[in-house]
Amino acid sequence: MNLVNLESVSHSYGPKPLLKDVSLGIEAGDRIGVVGRNGGGKTTLISVIAGRLKPNEGRVTHNRGLHVGTLSQGDDLDPARSVAEIVLGDRPEHEWAGDAGIREILANLLGDLDLTAPARSLSGGERRRTALARLLIEEHDLIILDEPTNHLDIEAIDWLARHLSARRTALVVVTHDRWFLDAVSTRTWEVVDGAVERYEGGYAAYVLAKAERARIAAASEARRQNLMRKEIAWLRRGPPARTSKPKFRIDAAQALIADEPPPRESVELVKFAAARLGRTVYDLEDVTLHAGGPGQGPLVLDRCTWQFGPGDRIGLIGVNGSGKSSLLRLLSGTVQPDSGTVVRGRTVRLAHLSQELGELDPSRRVLETVEEIRKFVQVGKKEWTASALLERLGFKGEAQWKVVGDLSGGERRRLQLLRLLMDDPNVLLLDEPTNDLDIETLNELEDLLDGWPGTLILVSHDRYFLERVADRCVALLGDGRLSLLPGGVDEYLQRRASGAALSARAASGSGAALSGAAASAAPVAQAGPGLSAKEERELRKELSRLERQLDKLAGREATLHDSMAAAAADYGRLAELDAELKAVRAEKDEIETAWMEFADRLGE
Repeated sequence: MNLVNLESVSHSYGPKPLLKDVSLGIEAGDRIGVVGRNGGGKTTLISVIAGRLKPNEGRVTHNRGLHVGTLSQGDDLDPARSVAEIVLGDRPEHEWAGDAGIREILANLLGDLDLTAPARSLSGGERRRTALARLLIEEHDLIILDEPTNHLDIEAIDWLARHLSARRTALVVVTHDRWFLDAVSTRTWEVVDGAVERYEGGYAAYVLAKAERARIAAASEARRQNLMRKEIAWLRRGPPARTSKPKFRIDAAQALIADEPPPRESVELVKFAAARLGRTVYDLEDVTLHAGGPGQGPLVLDRCTWQFGPGDRIGLIGVNGSGKSSLLRLLSGTVQPDSGTVVRGRTVRLAHLSQELGELDPSRRVLETVEEIRKFVQVGKKEWTASALLERLGFKGEAQWKVVGDLSGGERRRLQLLRLLMDDPNVLLLDEPTNDLDIETLNELEDLLDGWPGTLILVSHDRYFLERVADRCVALLGDGRLSLLPGGVDEYLQRRASGAALSARAASGSGAALSGAAASAAPVAQAGPGLSAKEERELRKELSRLERQLDKLAGREATLHDSMAAAAADYGRLAELDAELKAVRAEKDEIETAWMEFADRLGE
C-alpha cells in the first residue's frame, strides 16, 4: 500500500535549491535510510514527506487516515509538565505498567530519569530521549526520525535498532550513524545536488553501488573511488563477531575489491609510532580515580594498572556517565588520580579533542586559524598543506575563507580537529569526534587517520567509526577496571545484557533506578535451560579452560607488541612479528567463538 507520494517536488531557501523536481513514493513496510552532506537537503526532504513543510513546487499526497510520527532535531516539550506526563499522557498507571512494550521503552530510554521531574530540569540529551520515548509509545503507520541516535550510548543505540526492526511500521531515518543505517534500513536514499538517488539495501550496499557507479561513470573520481573501496574492504574483513553480512551481488563485489587497498599498513604505522614515541606512552600503576575528584562522584578506576603502548589504536566503551571522558582527562593531565601514578612517556606529544568547543577567535578566517598552527604537516609518508587538509574535511574553495564566527557547531569541531592534527602530535585522545559530521566527512576522517602514525585512544558512540578506526576495544563496566574486549562492541553488549556489571553500577551511584513496574524491564541473566548438575559442571570446567587459553594468548599478544616496538628499525623482523601476531589473533578468534557457544548454553 502506498503511504506517501511526492510528484515533481522542488524547494529552495534563497538561491540554493535543496530539492529539484523530486518524485518518489513510500510504501507500507519500507525502511529507508537518508544520507547526504550536511546542509544538502535531508531535513528539508523529510519535512516535506511529513507534511510539515509545503514545497515551493510540486505535490505531496498522503494516504487517507495516515498516522505519521516524527522526531525532529528540536523538540516541543512543555517545560512545566513532568516526564511521565509528556511520555505517557493521561494513561492510568495500571495500564502502562502492565504493558511490557511500554515498560521496555521506559527502561531503555528513560531508565536513569526521575519520571516525575519537570521538562525544564532536563538536559538536552534527556529531552531528546524523552521525545523519542513519547514517539515510540504511540502507534504510527510511518515513523520519520531525524538523527535519533544523538545523545544515545552504544547500548541504547543497539536496543533502538532492534526495537525499530521488530516494528511493522514504515520508517524513514536520517542519521550519520552507519552501523545504525545498516541495522534498520533496507533501502538508502542519497540527497545530492537537489536530487534523490535511490539504492537497494542499507549503508553497506549503498557503498558498493555508489562505488560501482563512480568506477564506471567517472575516472576523474579516482580518489573518491579509492575511499569507497577501502570502506568495502573494511566491511568485508569486519569484526569476527559481526552476526550478519550485507547481501551483495558477489561477482560485482569481487571485481570491485580485487585490488583493494588495505585500510591500514599496520607494520609501517607501528614502526613510525615506535620511532616517534619509544616504548612508553602511558603506564597506569595502581590508579584510583573518581569522576568528580578525589572521593567524589562515580568510581571510574579502582587500583587499576594498565599500559598504552606505541601504535595502540584503542576504542574506549561504556555507558554515559561511566567515566570515559574522565579517563581521557586523566591521560591528558588535566585531572589527577585519587591515588596511584600515571607515567607519561618523555617523547609524548599530545593532542586532546574534548567534547567542549574550545575558544576560537571568531574574527579570523578558517585557513588563517589552521595556518597559525602550521602550514605543512607530515601524516605517515605524505606531506599535507593546511589548505589540502581543510579540503579533505569539508572546507572546500571559498569555505576556507569563511569567518570562524559564522561556522556551525559541526564546522567548528572539524576545525578544532584539524588544528590538533596540524600540531603534529604522536598521541591523539578523541572524545566523540564524529559529532555533527556527515558520512562523507567521516569517510575522509577515517582515511586520514588510517595513515596517522601514533597512539590513538577514542571515545565514540558511533559504532561503525569505532570499529573502523580502532584495533582493540576496552570497556569501563562500572567495576573500577579496564576490561579488554576481544569480541569488540558485540562482546560489550553481551556482557552488559548479562547483567554482570549492574550491581557495580548501582554501588557506584551512576544512575537513578526506575520506579514501579518500569524497573522490571531491566535485563536479567537467565540460567541455561535443561542442564543437569553434571552437565553444568562440565560446561563451566570447559569455560575455565578456554579462559586460561585466552589469558595466555593475550599475554603473547602483549609480548609481540613489545617486540614490534623494540624492532622498529628492522622492517624484516617487523613483518615476521606481524605475521605471528595475526596467527595469535586468529587462534583467539576461534577460542572466543567456542567460549561464546559454551556461555550461551549456560545462559551467561
